[in-house]
Amino acid sequence: MEHGVVLCGANSYEQKYYFNEEDFGSLPESIKKELHIMCVLYTEDVGGVLTMEFDGEGNLQFTVEADESDYLFDEIGSALKIKQYQLEKRELLESLELYYRVFCLGEELSQ
Repeated sequence: MEHGVVLCGANSYEQKYYFNEEDFGSLPESIKKELHIMCVLYTEDVGGVLTMEFDGEGNLQFTVEADESDYLFDEIGSALKIKQYQLEKRELLESLELYYRVFCLGEELSQ
């Protein structure tokens, strides 16, 4: 499986949060905080490892992994939480995709 450019992620096993400061350090602090909260809340509620990454076309993907021995990981809760984020944070997620397409992929803004 080909991985894209990681924006951020959280790991419930190591209780760590990661933000790709090198590629996305110029994002406003308020957006960085919102991403931090989203990722950490996800792993607190569901468990496992959540990564938000951009694919080759600039679409923001939620990637989830869980240890096979993690019987507390909630697969159904995971899908529901991601759907919830996609609905409630739609404007933020679409803005991040636009940012990535323009500033990282070099696409032109269409009017």
